[in-house]
Order: sequence, then structure tokens, then C-alpha cells
Amino acid sequence: MQNVNENAGKPALKLTVNQKSYDWSEQYITAEQTREIGHIKDGDRLYLRVAEPWLDELILPGTKTNLARPGIEEFYSTEKLVFTVNGKSFEWPEQLITGKQIRKVAGIDADDLIYLDNEKPYKDNLIEDNEEVDLARPTIEHFYTVEVGFEATIIINGQPKKWDKPRISFKEVIELAYGACSESETMVYTVAYEDGPKQNPEGSMLRDAVVFVKNKMIFHATATDKS
Repeated sequence: MQNVNENAGKPALKLTVNQKSYDWSEQYITAEQTREIGHIKDGDRLYLRVAEPWLDELILPGTKTNLARPGIEEFYSTEKLVFTVNGKSFEWPEQLITGKQIRKVAGIDADDLIYLDNEKPYKDNLIEDNEEVDLARPTIEHFYTVEVGFEATIIINGQPKKWDKPRISFKEVIELAYGACSESETMVYTVAYEDGPKQNPEGSMLRDAVVFVKNKMIFHATATDKS
């Protein structure tokens, strides 16, 4: 392996691997060289930290990184790939996983639908059995299941309401309770719930929260105008 000591006279380029600093004498460093100097185990994932709002970059075998760019390149490794289904965590040894494999690992019924939970405003993705999902992205992928023909009656402030989705947001609870959710800064809403499913049996909801729903789940909503 080539380093700054073997190339006297060349300026040292800096990099960090798992928060430890190293010198490098060449403009580029390969994934294999980064793994070697950082003592990264086989099978661990190697990432290059990227400034927000961009996602950190997965460094695949053979990839070269330019160390001569402004700033110090920061690398880090992760040991395992993890995903969740209905709030329960699972580990997976490969970068990609299919809907069929998710179904098998998590013990999902053949008739249930699997969705990938995406951050808003993006819609959640229905994952077919033969569809692949990349688990090597920096964020943990969260999945949830839906029974075909799901329908529940939820109780909001003592009133039964029909609901046909497996989850409900803070805003949707308020809309069911009061007909609309005001964006006024003087209007303050609160939501608490009980008798929920195992993912969220009871608690309170923040304004951007989403919870799983079950039949006869109870919600308590309040609205206070502080103007």
C-alpha cells in the first residue's frame, strides 16, 4: 500500500476513516486502500460522508475517491444492514432484498401488502414480491404491512369514524374530529390515543406524527384558539 512516507516530497492529503485521521500521498484512493488503512472488516459497508441535503455515498469495490477536493474526505463503515417491518427490526446480509424475502424474514402473510415508508411528501411504495429494495442507503428502510380490504372503526372524542388505511396522521385525526386542521399559529391542537396496536398501544402525537391503526382504537383530540 502506498502512503506519504513512500513518496517523500509530495504534499500529504488528509482523510478520516471512522473519525481517525490518515495521510495519503496520491490524489485518489481506492475503496480497497481505504478499507486497509481503516482496518475495515470484510462485509462491512463503507460510506463517504456527503454534505446535506445529499445522501452519503456507498463506496463499492474498485471505486476511487478524489482526495484533492476542498476539505477533508470523511469515510465511515457500518457493520450490518438493518430494516424494520411494522416497527420490528431485522438484519440482512445483502445490499438488496426482494419483497418475497422481506415476507419470509418477517413472517408476513401471503395475502398482506408490503409498503416502503417514504418521508413526506413522497408517497409510500408498494413492494411487489419480485421487486428489489436497496438497504445500503444511509437511512434505515422502514416497511409496514396492510391487510387486503383493511377497514376499521376508530373512536375520536367518543364518535365512531370509519377508516380504511393502516395508519393515520395527526392532521387526519384533527380533520376527522373538527372537519379541518387550521394552519393558524394561534390554533393549538393535541392528540392522544389508547387501545392501539402493538406498534403503538398508547401515547400522544406530535403535529407531524403517524401511528398504526386497529379496530376500535380510541383518540382524544383537543383544539384551543389562543388568539
